[in-house]
Amino acid sequence: MIKGTTKNLGVMGWPIAHSLSPVLQNAAIEKAGLDYVYISLPVPPDKLKEAVAGLKAMNFAGWNVTIPHKQAIMAELDEVDEAARIIGAVNTVVNREGHLTGYNTDYIGFMQPLEQAGADLKGKEAALLGAGGAARAVIWGLLRAGVKSITLGVRNPQKASLLAEEFSKYGDIRVLHWEDEAFDEQLGRTDLLVNTTPLGMYPHVEGMPPVDWAKLKTTALVYDIIYTPARTRFLREAEEHGHKAVNGESMLAGQGAAAFALWTGVTPNLELMKKALRAELAARQK
Repeated sequence: MIKGTTKNLGVMGWPIAHSLSPVLQNAAIEKAGLDYVYISLPVPPDKLKEAVAGLKAMNFAGWNVTIPHKQAIMAELDEVDEAARIIGAVNTVVNREGHLTGYNTDYIGFMQPLEQAGADLKGKEAALLGAGGAARAVIWGLLRAGVKSITLGVRNPQKASLLAEEFSKYGDIRVLHWEDEAFDEQLGRTDLLVNTTPLGMYPHVEGMPPVDWAKLKTTALVYDIIYTPARTRFLREAEEHGHKAVNGESMLAGQGAAAFALWTGVTPNLELMKKALRAELAARQK
């Protein structure tokens, strides 16, 4: 029940009607018995500055940030956390008595299922498919975990080289065309293969990046950050070749859980958030 004491949270983006965050966060709020509510905040790009000022004036406790505002919002905040600054994107804002601080919890969400699976990545080699915006948080999460090296397999090496150069001060990152023989050779040394592209996402479920599964290290873990469908073609083929597979469901719920904790100081029920996510996805695809 919304009361005069209820604290406001939300997610800003444009468009925003598709966002699953209200489902995840309100389920967690209800379970925790907190006096909060979480809503969608449709904010066109040219209204971002006014929107941030308005949310601050209305004393919103915080909000999530999604496309297309993750980079632009950084200029509107009082402070940006180190991880968000390095990643170059904010997905969570916390309002502490009028002081707005930006965070990035995407890398926390990405690492969570790996940690739960007991994957020790220190000194290991990772390969990413794609080098777009989603790859930035993945790269930072892996670097923090102490990976030996990261190889970016991409369609456009020249463009991806800028990203690699940006993160090179923090670790060993190289770029290869994903159809080159050199990338196939790297797959033979790869302990973790991650798809950060949207290839295979609903409704284009037959898409996937090119992977020669015969070349991939037999013990490699395969991770797709896509969560709809739950089992992409990429993950189905990985499992058919004997690889353990992880989808993006835990990453989405995990980044939301980390944001929830920043706002409320309470650790939410992650499994409940995943259950709410699955139920909503199933309902939308009927």
